Amino acid sequence: MKDLNKFYIGGRWSEPSAGAQFADIVNPATEEVVGRVAMATSADVDCAVAAARAAFPAWSRTSVDVRAALLGRVMALYKERLGELADAITTEMGAPVWLAREKQAPAGLGQLHGTLTALQGFPFVTTRGSTQIVREPVGVAALITPWNWPLNQIAAKVAPALAAGCTIVLKPSEITPLDAALFAQIMHDAGVPAGVFNMIYGDGAEIGGALARHRHVDMVSITGSTRAGVDVATKAAPTVKRVTQELGGKSPNVILDDADLKSAVSNGVVFCMMNSGQTCIAPTRMLVPKHLHDAAAAIAAATANALTVGDPAHPDTKLGPISNRRQYERVQQMIQRGIDEGATLAAGGAGRPAALARGFYARPTVFANVHNDMRIAREEIFGPVVVLIPYASEDEAIDIANDTEYGLAAYVSSSDPARARRVAQHLRAGAVMLNGAALDLNAPFGGYKMSGNGREFGEHGISEFLETKSIAGCV
Repeated sequence: MKDLNKFYIGGRWSEPSAGAQFADIVNPATEEVVGRVAMATSADVDCAVAAARAAFPAWSRTSVDVRAALLGRVMALYKERLGELADAITTEMGAPVWLAREKQAPAGLGQLHGTLTALQGFPFVTTRGSTQIVREPVGVAALITPWNWPLNQIAAKVAPALAAGCTIVLKPSEITPLDAALFAQIMHDAGVPAGVFNMIYGDGAEIGGALARHRHVDMVSITGSTRAGVDVATKAAPTVKRVTQELGGKSPNVILDDADLKSAVSNGVVFCMMNSGQTCIAPTRMLVPKHLHDAAAAIAAATANALTVGDPAHPDTKLGPISNRRQYERVQQMIQRGIDEGATLAAGGAGRPAALARGFYARPTVFANVHNDMRIAREEIFGPVVVLIPYASEDEAIDIANDTEYGLAAYVSSSDPARARRVAQHLRAGAVMLNGAALDLNAPFGGYKMSGNGREFGEHGISEFLETKSIAGCV
């Protein structure tokens, strides 16, 4: 049992305020309680914000070299504890060992490296004629991060906030606190000045809301569901603070008629279901030419059926469990909804895989003959579920792809790169990947429409934590 009974505030591990409650840490592969985590109160929020506010004047005036040196030390210590970080993710959210070690934990390291690279040479001061344009840190930044790619999202917010000169109050997901505790210790061991980085655990709605409302918080950056993002923005509005949001997605995967069908379909299914489908940019809506629909459905079903679901510690496991009971139940409800709506169940279905008696395991599921007005085509399921939607023409494919309230990511497959780029230009999404290309951690990342606002990664991530001041008359 691991008891996380302290918060990191003002440069030290501190006891929670009186009356703090504890929540269970549950291993989703076994449904066993493996620890407890202290849940913050409003008093703890006040303490953490006060520490960050007190540290801001000195940290905001530090040089780029000082900030870069800190990020470099954090990177070195992160590398040393990479295996430990990966093990924590496997325990708390059920990511298979290979995924935790090869992608989940290294993703955080990639964010740190990208920010450090962008910081060196970042244009904090520019001149136009006799006017100097200065970019200054916004102030105290509250960072609210999710459970699905926990270290990636922590690093994607903490690193640019530090690089910009902000001070931080981090509230990681209470579902995945083990990796966050290790990250906070890495920050401490790297020598982060007292109050510059603070971390409290707590319920998203209550403590995230308290941070959003707090008059001494200057900015909130949240990654989570669209519902959570709207709630934070609403609570932040009376204090007119900046809010950046990376929220939900229902990403289209447009497979054009000249693409290698087997490769495009199978790769799309595998990528969508990686991390048990719990990825905001997962290509969950597969758009295929009508005359190729049945062939695509057969390929998708065969690919899904070949994915091994089971114990995250087993080397052959491709998909682990859903991260938590609530999300597992949501996935099961949506699979049943697809059946009830009349979509063709090509693979998978409701319930656990037959060999698994416990754990939040879902069956890799493929629905064919889906219409874009079905709930399974419109709502984010956040599980290993792919829906195949047929289209008659390229223009119709673009229309279907854009017929969503989301706009986080999109995918296009074509044997003609120019054609793929042309289609990509018509898609209303913040990131478009062509022919299996990976997301670029140095390029701006964020969504259109209800997928959020603001951008993360690299220099664009740093920019979100900066105010802009013009000083005229500089001769």
